[in-house]
Amino acid sequence: MIKIFLKRQSVNYINFQNKKLFPSKIVCIGRNYIEHIKELDNEAENNMLIFNKANSAISDTIKYFSEDTRYEGEICFLIQENKIDAVGFGLDLTKANEQNYLKEKGLPWERSKSFNGSAVFSEFVKLEDDISEIRLELFINDNLIQYGNYDLMIYKPEQIIQEIKTFMSLENGDIIMSGTPKGSGTYKIGDKFEGKIYIKDKMILSSFWVVD
Repeated sequence: MIKIFLKRQSVNYINFQNKKLFPSKIVCIGRNYIEHIKELDNEAENNMLIFNKANSAISDTIKYFSEDTRYEGEICFLIQENKIDAVGFGLDLTKANEQNYLKEKGLPWERSKSFNGSAVFSEFVKLEDDISEIRLELFINDNLIQYGNYDLMIYKPEQIIQEIKTFMSLENGDIIMSGTPKGSGTYKIGDKFEGKIYIKDKMILSSFWVVD
């Protein structure tokens, strides 16, 4: 099992096979599910939309930031030797009003996407099964809110890796957040989140959070 831990200092690390790995970055894929593009009234891009979250964004808890902060459940991949080595469930937290303002002005998204605590991860597990059968489910207060799988992705994991490598190196321990399906929304203190990852009908991980 690979579990996310937080250091007291400024650099966050993950524990993998009894070794500490320090992700240099979290690479995020935007607009990778058609129905999510529609629900946010966005336009599909001709090229893959890629942005980064800082190492300092990593967390294993969901914090309440503001009434407009939006959750986005995602299948996440841990990279080792330029390949996918493990999978986890992630939440990309977004300050929606701030992001909309920045987009309107043509400005970078970091203030709305890469703030401390904006990348929430479950434990990661070694990926040994057929990745084309992977899917996620996100329950909030026991209701199924998000569902997504490999077939619904516009860009598949191997395509994502190849595109990233055209302009940026992937270091051991880096994490790829592969995009969110429809159903993203805001949340409040006390909400109960449960993220699940399946390969076919086998659940390979489940993680539970309560917003504080």
